[in-house]
Amino acid sequence: MEKENVTILAVETSCDETAAAVVRNGRQVLSNVIYSQIDLHTVYGGVVPEIASRKHIEKINQVIEKALSDAGMSLPEITAVAVTYGPGLVGALLVGVSAAKAIAFAADKPLVGVHHIEGHISANYIENPDLEPPFLCLVVSGGHSHLVVVKDYGEYEIIGRTRDDAAGEAFDKVARAIGLGYPGGPKIDKISKEGNPDAIAFPRAKVGGEGNEYDFSFSGLKSAVLNYLNSCEMKGIEINRADVAASFQKAVTDVLVGHSMEAAERFGIKKFAIAGGVASNSSLRAAFEKACGEKGISFYHPSPIYCTDNAAMIGSAGYYEYIRGTRHGWDLNAIPSLKLGERA
Repeated sequence: MEKENVTILAVETSCDETAAAVVRNGRQVLSNVIYSQIDLHTVYGGVVPEIASRKHIEKINQVIEKALSDAGMSLPEITAVAVTYGPGLVGALLVGVSAAKAIAFAADKPLVGVHHIEGHISANYIENPDLEPPFLCLVVSGGHSHLVVVKDYGEYEIIGRTRDDAAGEAFDKVARAIGLGYPGGPKIDKISKEGNPDAIAFPRAKVGGEGNEYDFSFSGLKSAVLNYLNSCEMKGIEINRADVAASFQKAVTDVLVGHSMEAAERFGIKKFAIAGGVASNSSLRAAFEKACGEKGISFYHPSPIYCTDNAAMIGSAGYYEYIRGTRHGWDLNAIPSLKLGERA
């Protein structure tokens, strides 16, 4: 007997992207619509939560309508509605949650709340049909740096996390300090190609302690870059921005790759994936490609469009939540500090 298709309408508004997608059976993307607010926030050097929320309200209906239209589907053909309910900016999350609840109620469809980080991890399922748990996943974004053992669909064990700044946050702060502006990740990635990654010996933090050996810390590295820039300024030394960017990027990459490969070896895991906005960094991808190749580990990564915030990944995660029996009521609320593995 042929398995019945499960088609998810997914909504994502956790930060500054208004996104909707239609995803079939967790891996087939029928549409993926993203309205990015980057240009609005660039002038402020980062995301302004109030502006993000207002723009979500303005765009959410148009984005959802386009996602359905691009997929050639109507609401009655949808199996369930999935939505990010945390973590993220509370005002931004509320727009998506409210829209999803209204649609699910009006169309009499099940509502499935999805954890934003689970969405990022699930982005790997979209283009890698052979990828199934268990595997090790590094989630690196503006707000998160998590090393996660994916034991099963929807079942996670965090074995490493950041103690201070997330990797993406450090990229943004360093980019601002060397005058590149926002968003920092893509700009540092681009200018680093012109620089010498070994020009400046920035520190690589190693967090000690039993059970914490895979934790990350990037605030010391960020401070080292700022101190270097201040020192050059005081001494009248010309700053080579490309060298600073390349050396900083290599320091971050070395730590992320080092921790991940140590964990893969210790846990005996032969499948490794990366996810999150920073996962689209070309230097980081190349470093993992090389390290995994040397250790005989299969390496998975989403296309850049599925690394940054999008609703297709929420549709994928929502599918696996749906088939596990997850259903949320009309009291589903935004939870800005929702932890991975927690359920509303």
